[in-house]
This record gives sequence, C-alpha cells and structure tokens, in this order.
Amino acid sequence: MEDNREDHALRQLLASARTIAVVGIKESPREDAHRIPLYMQEHGYRIVPVNPKLSEVLGEEACPSLSELPEADAPIDIVNLFRASSHVAGHVDEIIAMQPRPRAVWMQLGIEDGPSAKRLRAANIDVIQDRCIMVDHRRLKIPKV
Repeated sequence: MEDNREDHALRQLLASARTIAVVGIKESPREDAHRIPLYMQEHGYRIVPVNPKLSEVLGEEACPSLSELPEADAPIDIVNLFRASSHVAGHVDEIIAMQPRPRAVWMQLGIEDGPSAKRLRAANIDVIQDRCIMVDHRRLKIPKV
C-alpha cells in the first residue's frame, strides 16, 4: 500500500510540474546530468540550468545559482539536484529563500541528505531522495506536459 501512495504522489507531482531547475547540470551528452534533463525537456518540461561553469545548455541560458535566477524563470516547480550528497546542505538556504518556493526538491539516484530533507520539509517543500526523475517519469508513464 505504501508504494501506491508514493507512486500517486510522484505521479501527481510530475504530471502537474512545468519547470525544473537543474542544479549541477552538465554540458556533455555522456553525463547523466545532461541526458536526464534532456529527456525531461523532450517530454515538455522547461529546464532551467543552474551551473556557475556554464553559460548555456539545452538551448537555455544557465544561471550560476538558484539565488540568482531571474524573475522570468519563476515559478520553479521542482529543483532537481545533481550534486554530491555532501553539497546538498549548501543549497538548502537558497531553496528555502526562493519566491515562490518550489513544490519539491528531487535528489537524483545516490544523493540523499537527511538533515537537509528535514529542513526542506519543515519549509513545506516535498523531498524525493535517491531516485532518478527520468526513471520514475518513464515508469509512471507520465504524459507529455
């Protein structure tokens, strides 16, 4: 029963989201941090790249940090983190400061940080940890947005 509730929540989030800020997006098509956001973009999501080392990726202007997102990029529905677990805490304050706040923070497969997740949840932001957004999108058969 628990899996059904979790799948229902993931399905609801992915079906209603439109804009995903991808922190740690990469330029190389061989990297998961490029392929996965590309897949999501191809399925109708607007990708907002966040990486201080890039000026543009996936045809979108990159932003150095979440705190420097232009107002035109708001609202962000999901912040998708492609950062090592040890770096997640460094993004929590800027995620909580976003206006409006994102509905969810999605930490990719292999990425989790309990204390950060607790702080984000306390700020009424849903948290998904250690899961691949592309795998769940495919598995749940979310229609193109």
